[in-house]
Amino acid sequence: LLAQVMDIRLGDQVKMRKPHPCGSDLWTVTRVGADVKIRCQGCGRLVMLDRGVFEKRLKKIVSRAEEDATE
Repeated sequence: LLAQVMDIRLGDQVKMRKPHPCGSDLWTVTRVGADVKIRCQGCGRLVMLDRGVFEKRLKKIVSRAEEDATE
């Protein structure tokens, strides 16, 4: 059976379950696909996670990316 795919968009600000070693737990989504790339808001570190791992570690979506007005 196919699992429901979470609606993650470029530019979303997300909060993860565990804080990054720098102390920040806020991240910005910079790539979405089979993998999800996120950038730490505290130190700027880039981390790429498998989508399933990302969805398990995600606590909540803090803010959504601005909608594209050209659609």
